[in-house]
Amino acid sequence: MFYALDILGTIAFAISGVLVAISKRMDLFGILIIASVTAVGGGTLRDVLIGETPVSWMLNLNYIYVILVTTFLTILFKSKIDYLRKSLFLFDTIGIGLYTVVGVEKGINAGLDPIICIALGTMSACFGGVIRDILCNEIPVIFRKEIYATACIIGGLTYFLIKKLPVDDNIVFIISGLVVIVVRLLAVRFRISLPSVYK
Repeated sequence: MFYALDILGTIAFAISGVLVAISKRMDLFGILIIASVTAVGGGTLRDVLIGETPVSWMLNLNYIYVILVTTFLTILFKSKIDYLRKSLFLFDTIGIGLYTVVGVEKGINAGLDPIICIALGTMSACFGGVIRDILCNEIPVIFRKEIYATACIIGGLTYFLIKKLPVDDNIVFIISGLVVIVVRLLAVRFRISLPSVYK
């Protein structure tokens, strides 16, 4: 389940990277680069921080193959993806949900404190999108008023709360990831945001 979530997160973030790159009218090489940094940027930071090197995508070429196939399929079927902006939002949201859980679990396996695990999960989920947005000359979503990193933190807290119950680990993974996704969706749907210091 853990490996499956990591691969699904890679796919979701690769798609979101491709969609942003297409909206910026990049060439094929640019699209592939943006898809790659979006998909593995957060995981790379996570692995470096916990001293797990070489990082996971360098040791397992399946991640590279997944990114390549996802990139070309997304380009091929881009005309089938209605409402580009909504599709980007959806895949980005799925990505942060999956990567939050993967990051938290990696922190636990490294013997870290729960608070650090939640921070690791949040960075794992958000950092790829930060790199993507910076390279595409956008203000990263995490730095805006939108509920983004906060959703990851809530999902991480949920993980540790459910972990105390006699529940199968796979159920813990699924529920925690869904919490991130649902919080993010509800926040956007009802325009819930963090308070701003500006008027």
